[in-house]
Amino acid sequence: MSESRAFCPRCGDPVPERSTTDANDPLRPGAEVELCDSCYFEDFDFVDAPNRIDVRVCAQCGAVYRGNRWVDVGAQDYTDIAIEEVSEALGVHVDVEDVAWQIDPEQVDQNTIRMHSFFTGVVRETPVEEEVTVPVKIARQTCTRCGRIAGDYYASIVQIRAEDRTPTTEEIERAKEIANGIVADMEATGDRNAFVTEIGELDDGLNIKVSTNKIGKKISNKMIEEFGGTVNDAETLVTEDEDGNEVYRVTFAVRLPPYRPGNVIDLADDDGGPVLVRSARGNLKGVRVTTGERYEAGYEEGNSPDARKLGDLEDAAEATVVTVEDDNAVQVLDPETFRATTVARPDYFDPDAETVPVLKSRAGLHILPEDDD
Repeated sequence: MSESRAFCPRCGDPVPERSTTDANDPLRPGAEVELCDSCYFEDFDFVDAPNRIDVRVCAQCGAVYRGNRWVDVGAQDYTDIAIEEVSEALGVHVDVEDVAWQIDPEQVDQNTIRMHSFFTGVVRETPVEEEVTVPVKIARQTCTRCGRIAGDYYASIVQIRAEDRTPTTEEIERAKEIANGIVADMEATGDRNAFVTEIGELDDGLNIKVSTNKIGKKISNKMIEEFGGTVNDAETLVTEDEDGNEVYRVTFAVRLPPYRPGNVIDLADDDGGPVLVRSARGNLKGVRVTTGERYEAGYEEGNSPDARKLGDLEDAAEATVVTVEDDNAVQVLDPETFRATTVARPDYFDPDAETVPVLKSRAGLHILPEDDD
């Protein structure tokens, strides 16, 4: 009886019988024709490597140009970039198992790194090894983002102002934090077009130039969310892009409310007594310093009712409590004249307190809440 054997199509020598799985492996097209070991290793290429790799690197931020865009790779130096590029460019034969490899970089000059790569593996139960050397050429350039930053490019400007006053130091510093925080969050998601071009403090407020209209809108909305006020935007045609599309620069005018938390104001045409402002978001809200009752401005008045400012919570001075006269009045020593003076008793007054914070203004002497009330 004759034996059915497979033979090498190149030399005619018999070859081991292969499994059906190997013969139908989609990663090995044409593998249904099996060569003997001798003929197989004549054409065997363990590693597929390019003759040279050219890498475009931004000299300012270290981004690498890949495909058709700049990519932040987070590399510490050019050697790390070269290793990553070589790792992606090298290919190993699909038949090799138990592959292990290492790279030994050699700095030839400032712009050239020679990458010595050593590979080991097993194919057809035969140990194989190979060494390949790939030179990596570094081309230092300027990425689009760094070029725009260097050219003071901006697409949007946020103007922080306040109605009938100058923005406080707290509001100015918070606007800076918001701008830098929004840009940092967008950069963390891979948005390379996000950056703050310039932050300029003026006598009447702050101007923030940013790279996109989206950032400008986010800064404006966040300021209004935290401090109240209004924002208006206006477009200005500045140029046309390479496709002939009009490019606009947007100005976001943020107008903070005239009153802020901690202000004590005297409302016009209102006999309810001064109000300590607690919030200027939406409608102005606060507490009456004569009774302790809550106050909220009407819809038409919004966050800027007709009023005059009497002082601030931080302007309060400590006054000694002399006696509690009744449910509506208490006697304290005037912190300036040290005379016993009868003042209104708000419901947040502690009858056991020996001293209370008071504000003396053109509207009289009033007890204020403690800072943490």
